[in-house]
Amino acid sequence: MELLPAPQRRRGIRQIGQGLGTLDREVFEAIAESPSPLIDEMMPRLTRAADHSKLWLVIAAGLTAFGSPSAKRGAARGVLTLAVTSLVTNQAAKRVWRRERPSRLLVPLARQARRFPTSNSLPSGHSASAAAFAVAVGLENPPLGLGLSLLAGLVGMSRVATGAHYPGDVLAGFGIGAGIAVLGARVVPPIVEPRMPATAAPLRVDTPARPDGAGVTLVVNPASGSGTGARVLDEVHEALPKAKIVELTEDDDVEEVLRSAARDAEVLAIGGGDGTVAAAAAVAVDAGVPLAVFPAGTFNHFAKDIGCDTTAVTVAAIEDGSVSCVDLVCLNEKHMVVNTASIGAYPQFVQKREKFEHRIGKPLAGIYAMFHTLRHGEPVRIAFDNQTLQTSMFFLGNSIYLPSGFAPSRRTRMDDGLIDVRILETGRRLSRLRIVTSLALGRLERSPLYHEMRVPEFSFEAVDGPTILALDGEVGTEVTKASFSVRYRALPVFRPAA
Repeated sequence: MELLPAPQRRRGIRQIGQGLGTLDREVFEAIAESPSPLIDEMMPRLTRAADHSKLWLVIAAGLTAFGSPSAKRGAARGVLTLAVTSLVTNQAAKRVWRRERPSRLLVPLARQARRFPTSNSLPSGHSASAAAFAVAVGLENPPLGLGLSLLAGLVGMSRVATGAHYPGDVLAGFGIGAGIAVLGARVVPPIVEPRMPATAAPLRVDTPARPDGAGVTLVVNPASGSGTGARVLDEVHEALPKAKIVELTEDDDVEEVLRSAARDAEVLAIGGGDGTVAAAAAVAVDAGVPLAVFPAGTFNHFAKDIGCDTTAVTVAAIEDGSVSCVDLVCLNEKHMVVNTASIGAYPQFVQKREKFEHRIGKPLAGIYAMFHTLRHGEPVRIAFDNQTLQTSMFFLGNSIYLPSGFAPSRRTRMDDGLIDVRILETGRRLSRLRIVTSLALGRLERSPLYHEMRVPEFSFEAVDGPTILALDGEVGTEVTKASFSVRYRALPVFRPAA
C-alpha cells in the first residue's frame, strides 16, 4: 500500500483537527445551552474552590493531619506533583498551544465564573492540577485516589459548565497532570505496603479451663520490670488462688528453677522480661506443657504480640482454657528465640529511637538514631548465601514483622513458619549518607543497601572472628557461625481466642 503524498497527508491531518475542533465546540455549546438548576448552583462553587489549587491544598492538609501513613505520603506526593504540573502547564503548555477562550455569551449568567480568565484556553490548568493531585495520591493510596479522581472529573466538568474551557482543553489538562504524576512515580517510586503471605488457620489446642488456677505453676521475679513482677504476683495470687507461685531471687539459676517447676506443672507460667520468657518457652517445649506469659518485664514484646498485654488478659485465657500454638526460632540447635536476634548496633539503634520518639516523633527519632548508630557502631562482616558484606545493623525476627524497613514494631501472626531477616549494608561508597538520605525520604526499603528476606532458615558466618549476638534483648552470646531455623507452631501458649 503506497503512502499519500506529503501535501495530501498534511491536508488530511488538518481536516481531522478541524473536525475535532468543530466537535469540541458543539459539545461545549450543548452543555452551555442545557438548562440545569443543579449545574447552575454547584459548578461555579466547585470551580471557585479549585482556584489556585485551594481545594487540593485543603484536602492535602486534612490527609496529613488525620490520614493513614499511605494517605500522608500521598498528600506530600500530590502537592509536589501539583506544583510541578502547575509550572509546566502555565509557563510552558499554554505558550505552545494558543487557543481563544469560549464565548461567555453562550453560558447562562448564573453559571458564569466571577472572574473570567484571559490566558490561553488550551490546556485547562485547573484540570491538569486536579488530575496531578488525584493520580499522585492514588499511587500511594489507591482507594483515596479513586475518590479524588471522581472529584477531579467534576472540577474538569465545572470548567466547561462555567464557560472557562472547551471539553478538549479539559482532556488535555487531565492528560498533562496524569502524565506528570506517572513520570514522578518513575523518579520516586511509591511505597508498596507489604502483603502478608497466606497462612493456615491458627492451631488451637484443647485445654481444660482452670477458673481457680489449679495445675498452674508461676515462676516470677518480684523485682523485674521496676516492681511490675511484684504486682503480677499479687494479681495472680488473688485471681488464681490455687496456682503455685515460685519467686525468683538474685542467686537462682533461672533455667534450673524453670525446669524444676515444669516437672510437676500442668501449665508453666512465667512473669518476667522477654529474655526470661525465651528461657521458659524452651523449658515448656521440652516438658510438653503449655506456657502462660504474664507481662512483668520492661517492654514485654512477646506478651503484647500474643495479645497478653495485661495480667487480666492472661488470667482470663487460663480460666477459659484458650491455647494456640506459635512459632519459635532455634539458634544452633540449642537456644530458643521468641522475638528477635541481632548483631552490630541494632540494639543501640532501638534504644536511641525509643529514647527520643516521644519528644520529636518517631520519624525524626528514627533518622537521628540511624545517623548516630551508623556513625558510632562497629561494623561486622558476615557471609551468607554465597555473598559477603559489611553491616552495622542486622535484625532477625521470629515470624514476619511490620512495617518493612528498619523500624519493625509488631507482628500480626506468630505462626507463619518464617524468619524475618533485615540487613543494612555499610561497606559501599557513601553508604552511610545514602542510608540516612533514603530513611529521611521514606525510601529505605528501595535502597540497594537494604536487604530483606522472609525464609524458613537462615545462616551466617562472622568473617573476621566471633561477634556478639543479642537474643530477645539480652546481649552476650558470642558466635562465629549462627544457624537459625523455625520450630513451626512448637509452643502452645495461653492467649485470647482470635
